[in-house]
Amino acid sequence: MRAQPPDPLDLKLLQALQLDGRAPFNQIADVLGVSDQTVARRFRRLRSTIHLRVLGITDESRLGRSTWLLRLRCIPDTAEQLASALARRPDTAYVSVISGGTEVMCAMKPRTRQERDELLLDRLQRTPRVTSVSAHCLLHQFYGGPVGWLSKIDALSPDEQAALSPPPVDPGTDTVVLEDADEALLAALARDGRASLTELQASTGLSESAVRRRVDRLRSIGVLYLDVQFDHEHLGNDVVAMLWLTVAPAALADTGRALASHPEVRFAAATTGQANIVAATLHPSTGALYTYLSDKIGALDGVRSVETTLALREVKQLAYEPGR
Repeated sequence: MRAQPPDPLDLKLLQALQLDGRAPFNQIADVLGVSDQTVARRFRRLRSTIHLRVLGITDESRLGRSTWLLRLRCIPDTAEQLASALARRPDTAYVSVISGGTEVMCAMKPRTRQERDELLLDRLQRTPRVTSVSAHCLLHQFYGGPVGWLSKIDALSPDEQAALSPPPVDPGTDTVVLEDADEALLAALARDGRASLTELQASTGLSESAVRRRVDRLRSIGVLYLDVQFDHEHLGNDVVAMLWLTVAPAALADTGRALASHPEVRFAAATTGQANIVAATLHPSTGALYTYLSDKIGALDGVRSVETTLALREVKQLAYEPGR
């Protein structure tokens, strides 16, 4: 039986956590005009009903690393096993079984060129029952990352959003080099973005004051951001689609900006390959997806073709949770 969908207060809480995943409950409660206990109770309930999680995510581009989208075609009856194996890797995200169950798609974030080449040129090529590997490097992100899809649900008023938004990020242009202590901190926050200073101290061996300073610094320079993971169908979006758009080069920027403004789009980026823009979209039904493709995508100048694939099962979003 499907859990009861989130009510207006739940939606406000979700958007508040998207704005600042580490905002204290008392701050959120004060802005929303409810008690701390109400916010904490709602948070716990959403964890159990829609599998809400707040996770600390590393922006790989700030570290001079690239993100790749992989499309792996395989023989029937092996996609689920392959997807589960990829989902368990710490360097993957958004692992889905698509295309009638004979294709797996995932985002891959290799830490080094050696790791990238080992995976793309060796391990995946020799994986039994994988018939083809297509790798696409993300060149420019139009939407997603620190700006999550929950920012588009308009549950919060402009004043509430302003009160809950963290200080602006000033990423600069230099590539950031992490210290070992930063790596340990990011690993702990990847497991739980709302981990307390005491819990982070225990995980890293740093003092609480050092933890606070490092977290603030990593966020302020754009290395660390907080994202929200949850089951989309509980917000009325049963259809998860990937769009692979072939766009005239002169129209890339305009098309990307247009996609970023669409409420249906949770991620959009320019990428290498024959299709040079990829977008992840959410829809309440296949009919709504058709309307979106015909009315909004069809109206974009410069779009020459669109390949649409549906996610039959999302095995992993930001973090892998076996047994889901």
